[in-house]
This record gives sequence, C-alpha cells and structure tokens, in this order.
Amino acid sequence: MGRFRLLLAGLAVLLVSGAAACGGGSKQEVRNPDFVQLPPAAPAGQWVLFGHIRSLERKSGRFEMRFDPAWVLSGVTAERAAVEDKVISPGEPVPNDHYNVEEGHRLLTFVVAPKARVTILVDAGWQTKITVSELAQLLRGKNPRKRNLMGDSRPFGERFGFWIRVGDKYPNQVLSLDQQYQP
Repeated sequence: MGRFRLLLAGLAVLLVSGAAACGGGSKQEVRNPDFVQLPPAAPAGQWVLFGHIRSLERKSGRFEMRFDPAWVLSGVTAERAAVEDKVISPGEPVPNDHYNVEEGHRLLTFVVAPKARVTILVDAGWQTKITVSELAQLLRGKNPRKRNLMGDSRPFGERFGFWIRVGDKYPNQVLSLDQQYQP
C-alpha cells in the first residue's frame, strides 16, 4: 500500500507541475524540469517558426524584428540531415534526438505586436513572461529585471532560439515568442 500512495503522490505532483507549466498556475514563472518546450499551437491560417532573433527595434510606434529561421528536426529526418551535413557518421544517433538545420541565415523582417506574449528562460530551467520592450532591451545587452538568465556567453538572441507564432491578419504580426532550451 505504501508504494501505491507514493505513486499517487508522484502522479499528483506531475499533474500539478504540468498544469503550471502549461499556464494553469497563477505564478508568472514556471519550472520546466525537462527543458522541453513545444511550439505553441497555431490556429488555421497562423504559422509557427523556429529561429534566432537578430534584432528587435521600435520603429514608428511598433516593433520590427529581424529573424533568422531554422528547422528543428528529430528522428530519421534529423539523423539523415546530420549525416548529409557530415556532423555524424552513418548509423550514429543524433545527440538529444534533434538536429537544427540553419539554411542560408537569411533575415526575415516581422512586425511584433506590442502586447505579444514573450516567454524566456531564466535561472536553472525556470520560464518567465516579459514584455516585448524588455525583450528588445535583452537583445541589446541590457537586463531590465536583473535576473540570472539561462545561457552562455553568446548574445541573448542567439542562445537557444525562439518559437514565434505569426498571426493571419495584416500585417502578419508576431503574436508570441517562446524561448527554446537546447542542450
């Protein structure tokens, strides 16, 4: 009976932490112990892209972002792409079962809605919501909240990349930006 109660207690903790990680909690920051963050679902007509933010500037009362898209691949697709890129040998697994393909580094310009939802990684796996204005400051090397940001010595926008969700109405504004951890 003791194992059964322990199993139920563990399951309850997982359910509560899962609800918090999905926005079901009232806290602004949530812990993501696996550092796994899937791209947000997009309704029909909207689209989601992964890539790196090169700049985010306020221009004429709106924010404009320069974005370098990439493909996040997994499974057989990732393995074959990594072999073709000579990153691994045939038959070797792809580290962490994913491989990013960065084709050409062409920068695309997007308008970012001033009230777009922005989620970044802080401390040891915590996520927090910030404003578009605060993200612009981080990309310029300033830390408006004086928090320990996850990452390394690379500039903030190049650390882990972001999933962006683009709206289907003119001018196709970015509606959300979610930073993605990558080992």
